[in-house]
Amino acid sequence: MRLKKDFYARDARIVAKELLGKILVRNINGKTLRCIITETEAYIGEIDKACHAYGKKRTSKIEPLYGPPGITYVYFIYGLYYCFNIITKEIDIPEGVLIRSVEPLNEFDYISNIRFKKNFSELSKSQIKALTNGPAKFTMAYQINKSDNFIDMLSSNEIYIEDSKENNFKIIETTRIGIDYAEEAKDFPWRYYIKDNQFISKK
Repeated sequence: MRLKKDFYARDARIVAKELLGKILVRNINGKTLRCIITETEAYIGEIDKACHAYGKKRTSKIEPLYGPPGITYVYFIYGLYYCFNIITKEIDIPEGVLIRSVEPLNEFDYISNIRFKKNFSELSKSQIKALTNGPAKFTMAYQINKSDNFIDMLSSNEIYIEDSKENNFKIIETTRIGIDYAEEAKDFPWRYYIKDNQFISKK
């Protein structure tokens, strides 16, 4: 069952933890790709110097952050990669969750050829792990880009998230990655991942 608005309309830290184990569905090029969300990070504009909307900053590029819960926010980093976020809380309260890593569930050859130009059976153990164990690796494998910005996952068939009954795992809570510029915010324990899952960017 697709997640509904009330799931997303909460504190980003709660949503980030509860997204773990959920199923992200991506429909593209006639394929329905499915994966388990294994790692997330929460961002809260009001108190978080790592958030694009800290200090009530508001520009056209970050406008999705101020949108309704359940929409997507896709941004470009380093002139090379896209990052995929889900907006939480409520309109005009900039909070969101970055999807850092996922575990593929199907269409392994399709994803492998996008990432490494090889079928899944030809991949080394390190390549299998590197398929989707990072925010840019995930968006490359699932062909997510700026055209997927501002999508309403409550109604869209392009990208959405389904509930899952799988919750037999331990959640690790730790600091976020790549935000050393964010002063005290770099120490906030707002990164969450499924313990012992191989599709994690950093343990």
